[in-house]
Amino acid sequence: MEGKHLRVGRPADGAHPRTDADRPADGRHPGEGRPEDLAAELALARSSLAPGPDTSAGPAVPAWPGPSRPIPDPGPAELDLGTLLRLSLAASDASGRLRPTASAGALHPVDTELVVGTGCSLPPGRYGYDPLRHRVHRLGRQPDGTPPGVTAELSVTARRTASHYGHRARPLLLLDTGHAAAALFLAARATGAGEPEPVLDGAAGHPLAAVRIAPPGPAGSSSSRSSSRTPTHEELLTRRSAPPPLTGPPSPDALRAVLAAAVAAGGDDLRWCAAVGPPEPGLVDLAPDGTAPRRCAAGEARPTLAAWAAGQAWIADAGAVLLARGCPEDADAPHIRRTHLRAGFAVHLAHLTARQHGLAARPVGSWQRADLGAALGAAPGRDWIVHALALGGVRHMPAASRRPSRTPP
Repeated sequence: MEGKHLRVGRPADGAHPRTDADRPADGRHPGEGRPEDLAAELALARSSLAPGPDTSAGPAVPAWPGPSRPIPDPGPAELDLGTLLRLSLAASDASGRLRPTASAGALHPVDTELVVGTGCSLPPGRYGYDPLRHRVHRLGRQPDGTPPGVTAELSVTARRTASHYGHRARPLLLLDTGHAAAALFLAARATGAGEPEPVLDGAAGHPLAAVRIAPPGPAGSSSSRSSSRTPTHEELLTRRSAPPPLTGPPSPDALRAVLAAAVAAGGDDLRWCAAVGPPEPGLVDLAPDGTAPRRCAAGEARPTLAAWAAGQAWIADAGAVLLARGCPEDADAPHIRRTHLRAGFAVHLAHLTARQHGLAARPVGSWQRADLGAALGAAPGRDWIVHALALGGVRHMPAASRRPSRTPP
């Protein structure tokens, strides 16, 4: 792609106007329709049709049956489920909005069931997790053949996200689930558990994803197998989306590290690049040897990205914007689920990498008309922006009490 030029101009600030051409052909209200018609829902979410007024988000936690119970402290060589969940999914404020995992609008639609085997701080069984109270509800026995450790099964309550984003909710729900899986993955490494195994194949709609975590093993047999640095508890608990503006270009070394983290975690269905500004505006990607970002297209892309990202004008001045690309318009449901789950997972890991390199960072999940492949002169409908991470060269240290804004994600 070297030598290509972006075929985009500087659009006006703000979202694209609603047009009759963007309305569903059968007259349904935006967001209605068959729950499993993901291709139609994604096409509608990618259109310029604006969401309607906000509706009620409903309860923030499922109505798990039975009494709640605390999560006991672990015994010797047991998996510490309390700390694992505290570092990944638990709310840290009374509203339930502040959590270690990113979510569109801080609406947190992801629900978690724990399938617990032996070797954990909870007795074996199936549990529903309440992230607001950091307690569990026992739902029944664990399935026969459950291995030692825990499997966190992730599903969504779509109403929470649809209450604000309407017909744009479906991709955000999938991205949020990928972020939650990554938060569990990183927490497992931080607590010294066995090497976590994310299940992000997109094969099923319920649960959407899972993370399998084994109990701690012998020294050197778990998270130390990974080449990436083990995150600290503080890094996970203080992960926050930096508020705009995110200005100042990242250093080449920091940008290379962020790109490398995304490429390593993103799977085979996604391609990664970053939009950068002057003195040589354009797109850069990771060199084949992984040593430095390389220029792969010329042209200032950030103002167009700002318009494509639900009109978030501040993106035009971001230091850089990491972009996940793929998911063609004819993708089937497993492909749609897989690419969005993987994109959320990879952007979450890239976000941590950005913070470790002193950068401000903010995930950006809502994209309309963002056909980057067509903007680069390729066939339209093949190479859409799926997810992004805006980067700034100076990190904003977040206050623990700051309430996130309702911007994606």
